[in-house]
Amino acid sequence: GGAMCPEGGEPFFQDVTRHRFFNTNNLWVRLDILKQVMDANGGMMPLPMIKNSKTVNPQDSSSSPVFQLETAMGAAVESFTGAGAVVVPRRRFAPVKKCQDLFILRSDAYTVNSAMIPELDASRNGIVPIVSLDSKKYKLVQHLEAATAGGIPSLVQCDRLSVKGLVYMSRKNIFVGSVSIVNSSDEPKVLPAGVYHDTDIDLTDAPGLGPLRPVTEETTPFEGQKPGTSGLRKKTAVFMDGLYLHNFVQSTFTALRDMGINLHGGTLLVGGDGRYYNDTAIQVISKIAVANGVRRILIGKDGLLSTPATSAVLRERVPVWQKAFGAFILTASHNPGGPEEDFGIKYNAGNGGPAPESLTGKIFENTKKIQSIKICSDLPEIAIGEVGVTKIESADGSDAVVVEVIDSVEEHKKLLESVFDFDKIRALVAREDFSMVYDSMHGVQGPYAKAILAEALGVPMESLINAEPKEDFNGGHADPNLTYAKELIEIMGVDKSGNAVLTEEAPPCFGAAADGDADRNMILGQKFFCSPSDSLAVIAAHADVIPYFAQQGGLCSVARSMPTSGAVDLVAKKLNLNLFETPTGWKYFGNVMDSAVVYGKENYGPVLCGEESFGTGSDHIREKDGMWAVLAWLQILAHYNEDPAKEFVHVRDIVLEHWKKFGRNYYCRYDYEGVEKPKAEAFMDHMRAQAESHVGLSMHGYIVASADEFTYCDPIDGSIAKRQGIRRLMTDGSRVVWRLSGTAGAGATIRMYLEKYEQDAEKLELPTAEALKELVDTALEMSNLREMIGMENPTVIT
Repeated sequence: GGAMCPEGGEPFFQDVTRHRFFNTNNLWVRLDILKQVMDANGGMMPLPMIKNSKTVNPQDSSSSPVFQLETAMGAAVESFTGAGAVVVPRRRFAPVKKCQDLFILRSDAYTVNSAMIPELDASRNGIVPIVSLDSKKYKLVQHLEAATAGGIPSLVQCDRLSVKGLVYMSRKNIFVGSVSIVNSSDEPKVLPAGVYHDTDIDLTDAPGLGPLRPVTEETTPFEGQKPGTSGLRKKTAVFMDGLYLHNFVQSTFTALRDMGINLHGGTLLVGGDGRYYNDTAIQVISKIAVANGVRRILIGKDGLLSTPATSAVLRERVPVWQKAFGAFILTASHNPGGPEEDFGIKYNAGNGGPAPESLTGKIFENTKKIQSIKICSDLPEIAIGEVGVTKIESADGSDAVVVEVIDSVEEHKKLLESVFDFDKIRALVAREDFSMVYDSMHGVQGPYAKAILAEALGVPMESLINAEPKEDFNGGHADPNLTYAKELIEIMGVDKSGNAVLTEEAPPCFGAAADGDADRNMILGQKFFCSPSDSLAVIAAHADVIPYFAQQGGLCSVARSMPTSGAVDLVAKKLNLNLFETPTGWKYFGNVMDSAVVYGKENYGPVLCGEESFGTGSDHIREKDGMWAVLAWLQILAHYNEDPAKEFVHVRDIVLEHWKKFGRNYYCRYDYEGVEKPKAEAFMDHMRAQAESHVGLSMHGYIVASADEFTYCDPIDGSIAKRQGIRRLMTDGSRVVWRLSGTAGAGATIRMYLEKYEQDAEKLELPTAEALKELVDTALEMSNLREMIGMENPTVIT
């Protein structure tokens, strides 16, 4: 109403002795009469114009003043001759024009009747309380909600309430008669619990929130803060630039609140893979979290928390009333760490899985328009080196935040002990003819390897290499593959192509490695490399030796990313398992896992999932799990080697038997890293344009049968994911896939996947490079990849 009044006219407008009737903007119009009026006015309605004073940013009263011009639909009644009014008594409606109106409506002055209609409490005798909230401090709904996060005060006995300045109120405040509250200070003050009867209160000099005082800092958007399949990854220097990290964190909290997540009094989990800037980022996140209402923060000891362990804590940690609504994981996964390298942040939801696209989309939109962040700048630095609980109280004693530094390993270890038969694995480890080596690559997995493999299962501590987490991964690239895990493959007697090499003495029976955040794995036997696709298929074929599957009636479903080889498909067909082929990204597997609980559809569990990019896991959590994959293989080895008197059955023996039974999917991936993004995108566009012309093309004995781009229609939530990989399928079933990776920190990464199926028992043990040579030549010549991106050879071959 005030926008329609001339300056100084609002008191007269609100005088009910002058104006007994108010237009509620509900109009009923006869369409034939409407047409007559519009025809008479040249096809338009002669609505009056309103000049409304605003600021260019409605949420910032200090931003540039502007005039908003609008037509007054509510005044359309004057355009119709003979128009009448339907008189409705005041008790029939509660106009909400300002936050103070919403404040009244949400209070106990109104009740909801049996017809679910809000109405004034009978004791009010039809008289609405008169409330005046500071128009600047309570201008927007989010301001009101922040100031009443503890609930709306009681107004059922209140005649008049005036609030000047920013005052935090709660349901513990009961107003009776006429009450006036003033806070002339520059910080919010909390109104203590109690009954306030016909009184004036001045909180100006009262103690404030002290270390819990939220302040608003102005900011401006940064470009390119769109989370990828595994969060936001950039160079560390980018995250350290001004409020770059702050903007993303605040945008996440805003998105969570907009999606109905109650942050007030909630619990947040924070941890990371220990890379450079991890400790600083934890302090920043904590300060912003408290300002946004979080009142319990769980932090992994030393700031360390692997991605699978984070999922385990979110899902398994009790008590339920302290359950975290989500977590920030500080990782760039397998990307290098250090001041000149990469940093990353991702948000995981309360179910333990990566944020859904509905949330990441909102986060990205928020990053593009963010104007300010809320932060508790005076929150003391949190000591994260020792397990324990710290309570940080406000100066006025009205509020407190609990920070709990938790054992990073405990929850994940307990869960894995329930999934596997540790006694049988211990018996395997105790065999004199068994030995193993595990490479944590100086990532976060070190403490987990020590606690689970060494302390719980008896693996000698010296078998755990590179087990001390370092912020730069000791200058290495913590990516568990044949290119970067150089120390491990040398110990295991394998070269960078996965072929056996001569060694002075017999290598260990089993070898494995983890990446920076411990969600990936590489599996090796004695002089033998087991590809991720084969590993997934072998685990699927032996699922019944793992208690988690066996005790739930057996494995029910398998899921793989589209670029992953079809090896597991053959197992699924033979064992009559549900099979899902999804885009790359663990979140798609999460939908399969949560089909029944979240979406009310068929229960596909237990589920086994895997990606060719060295990711394997099950529905025990909602992330891939490097330690889980290692324990799965140890469980399978224990199954084949229960009798210590018999000759040891190696990883190679198990895989060879698998190939004899199912055939072998020769498989290889070429990674071209650090490609200039325009060149990478031009190449992908070129391949799309050449799809039709490639069909029927014959090269090196291969003929292209079909050419397409993978689109995934999710059978669980109905979402559609487009442009998930360009494919060329050959007439013999071989295939080539090109995909632009979404997880690179800088530049672009083009991945080329090659697959050929072989059933001939005489050709099951060829070197992969030899078996795929003609297919590689066909793919490179057909695509013109090397010439278009200016790189002769791939950075990594796996």
